[in-house]
Amino acid sequence: MSTTMNMIPIRDSTGAGAGEHTSITTNGNSGGFYSPAKEKAATRGGYGYGNNGYMCRWSPLIRRLRQPVAAAAKFKALLVVCVVFSFLVFCPRIETLMGWSFDSDSSAAYRGGYTVLINTWKRNSLLKKSVAHYASCRGTDAIHVVWSESDPPSADLKSCLKMTVLSKSQKSNKPNFRFDLNEEDNLNNRFKPIAELRTDAIFSVDDDVIVPCGTLDFAFTVWQTAPSTMVGFVPRMHWLSGENGVADYEYGGWWSVWWMGTYSMVLSKAAFFHRKYLDLYTYKMPASIRDYVTKERNCEDIAMSLLVANATGAPPVWVKDIRDWINRH
Repeated sequence: MSTTMNMIPIRDSTGAGAGEHTSITTNGNSGGFYSPAKEKAATRGGYGYGNNGYMCRWSPLIRRLRQPVAAAAKFKALLVVCVVFSFLVFCPRIETLMGWSFDSDSSAAYRGGYTVLINTWKRNSLLKKSVAHYASCRGTDAIHVVWSESDPPSADLKSCLKMTVLSKSQKSNKPNFRFDLNEEDNLNNRFKPIAELRTDAIFSVDDDVIVPCGTLDFAFTVWQTAPSTMVGFVPRMHWLSGENGVADYEYGGWWSVWWMGTYSMVLSKAAFFHRKYLDLYTYKMPASIRDYVTKERNCEDIAMSLLVANATGAPPVWVKDIRDWINRH
């Protein structure tokens, strides 16, 4: 006994008109079975299945909508290509356009860190504290102590400071440590050239100044952008004055900087500079200046700051603000 069922056709027969239904039997001889998925696909607005079972063409409306989208995509791709090309062309010229100066041959030395150059005088307790602190800073590659006392450092002091560096440093490659011994007490000693330095960056500091490691590393990053200049924490100023027609300079301390709101130098009491200035100070700077420092036992820091400014024609960079640390230590 056969059963006849009325079902929604899955396709139009050759002679059927729009909206006509076809009676099919369950044996499937007159067509195929109804599929909800196919009906859903057939009723979508943009496309459907045709008589040949393949996707129908997009409607004219959809094609018109796709044209501006494709044009926008092509425009964006062209814009990206132009930007990349411009970057490749102008990147080598950025330094010249912006007035920056980088020494590419010594970039590896900049990444290697800096040498801490500590000037001390008969204050071993402060020296121990200073060495311990700077050994813990991640950028420290070496620590040199400028020793100008008549008696050399004791074996106990040497051993203590070496052990301090090894214990305080958190790096696998521990900083080098050594004393730079001098035969006479002279403030010019702090700027003598140092053999076998592994870094171009020198951080000159007095034994009573403690700069936090984070602040020190930030200042080192600043110095890397302008390695020929002096980057420091202790600003001072000087200005030209004249009496009776004679030109003269006056020097102002921190209060002058605070009151005037400007500065003209930074002192080597806590400052970064390039190691080449050690040679310039010792061998190229007029001997009369070094003689004045020797006689007056003062002003070596001013001499170094003005030496760098004269060599570069550029002002120093003041990194704010560690006055409280300097006053407390």
